[in-house]
Amino acid sequence: MSSQDNNNQKSSKKQGKMKWWELSLVGVGCTIGTGYFVGSSLGVIETGPAIVLSFMIAAIGTYIVFNLLAKMTAEDPQEGSFCYYANKAFGSWAGFSCGWNYWGSNILIMGSQLTALSLLSQFWFPNVPLWVFACIYAVLSIFVVFLGTDGFDKVENYLAVIKTAAIIMFIILGVAALFGWIHGGDHPMQTPKSFDAFFPKGFQGFWTSLIYAFYAYGGIEVIGLMAMQLKDKKDAPKAGTNMLIILLIIYCLSLAIAVLLVPLDKFNEKESPFVTALAGYPLSFFPHVFNGAIIIAGFSTMTASLFGVTNLLVTLAKSKDAPAIFEKKLKKFHQLPLPSLILGAVGLFASVLAALLLPGKIFEYITTAAGILLLYNWAFILFSSFKVLKPSGWDKTKAIIGIALIVAAVSGTVMEKGIRIGFFVSLACVALIGVATFIMHLRQKKSEPESA
Repeated sequence: MSSQDNNNQKSSKKQGKMKWWELSLVGVGCTIGTGYFVGSSLGVIETGPAIVLSFMIAAIGTYIVFNLLAKMTAEDPQEGSFCYYANKAFGSWAGFSCGWNYWGSNILIMGSQLTALSLLSQFWFPNVPLWVFACIYAVLSIFVVFLGTDGFDKVENYLAVIKTAAIIMFIILGVAALFGWIHGGDHPMQTPKSFDAFFPKGFQGFWTSLIYAFYAYGGIEVIGLMAMQLKDKKDAPKAGTNMLIILLIIYCLSLAIAVLLVPLDKFNEKESPFVTALAGYPLSFFPHVFNGAIIIAGFSTMTASLFGVTNLLVTLAKSKDAPAIFEKKLKKFHQLPLPSLILGAVGLFASVLAALLLPGKIFEYITTAAGILLLYNWAFILFSSFKVLKPSGWDKTKAIIGIALIVAAVSGTVMEKGIRIGFFVSLACVALIGVATFIMHLRQKKSEPESA
C-alpha cells in the first residue's frame, strides 16, 4: 500500500507542459468526430428542429461530468483519472470495472469509426476494398500515438483547427443560403411555427434523440486523462468550460442552419446533415471538402481513443488491474507503452475485421452499446464525485442533474426499435465485466493471507 501511495504522490507532482487553451483545443479535436458529422443525422430524423434543444441538454450533462472530473483532477491529480477516482471512492472493484469498461467500449468505437472512414473514402475511390482503407487509417493512427504525448498533442491541434474550419465554412455558406446570397435550393426556409413543427415526432422522438446528442460530446474522458499534462492542474475546469462553450456554439448553430434549409424528410442516416442541407445549391466543391473534413474528424477521434486506452492500460497495470507487462515503456521512444499500444492495435484490427465481416446491423448494435457504455462511465464519474470531492450543495445538485440526464439518454434507446438491441448488448457487456470483477475480487481475497 505504501509503495502505491508513493507512486500516486509522484504522479501528482509531475510538471506538465500544456497550457489550458491547448487542452481546450485538444478537447475540441478529441470530441468533434463522426458522431457529430454523420451521427447527428439520426438525431435530426428522430426529432427534427428540436435536435438543437437535444444538443443543448447534452451540453449541460457533459459540462457537469467534465466539471466534476476536472475538480477531482485539480484537487488530486492522478494518471488514472476517472478510474483512479472510482477506486478511491468505492474500492478496487470500481476502478477495475470502470477501466475495462472504458477500454472495451473504445475498442469497439474505434472499429466503428475506422469502418466509417473507409466507407467515406470510397466516395472518391469506389473500387478500392474497404479493408485497404481500414488498414491504412489504422497504421496512421498507431503512428500518431507512437509519436508520444507531444507529437499527439500537435497532430490533434492541427486536426482540430481543420475540423473547426470546416464547420465554420458550413455555417458561413448556410447563412448565405438562408439570406439568399447563394442562389439555388429547392425549398423555402423551414421555420418551425408551432409546437408540432418543432417536435414533429413528439416527446418520444425527442427522448430518443438525446443519445445521439450525447454521442457527439463523447471524448471528455481522454481530456480527463490528459489533464495531467497541464502546467497548472487547477486550470482543468477552465479548459473544459471553454472547450464546451466552443462546441455548444458550433454544434447548435450548424444544426439549426441545417434544419432550416431543407425539410425533415430529406435527411437520411447515410449522409451528413450538412451535406444534405447544401445539396441543392451550386457548390460542387462542398461535398468533396466536407467529406475530407469528416474523414479528418473521424481519424482524429479514433486516434484520441487509441491514445486514451493505451495510456489507461498502463495505469491499470500499475494498480494491478491488468498484467504487469502493460506497465513497461520504451525510454527511447517518448516513454511509449509499447505492450499496451500493441494490445490496443490488436483490438482495433479485430474490431475492423468484425465490422467488415458482420452484417451492418449487428455491428451497429455493438457500436451503440459501446456508446452507452461510455455514458455508464460518465455516471461512475458523477457518483465518485460524491465521495472524492466532499462536494458543496450545488455540486451535489449538479451531479444529481447529470445522473438524471444520463439516465434519460440511455433509457431513450429503449424507445427506438432500431437501437434497442444495443441497450441490451450494453447490459450484457456490463454483466461480463461484472463477472470478471467478481473473479478479480475473489483472487485478491485469496492472496491477502499470503501477503500477510
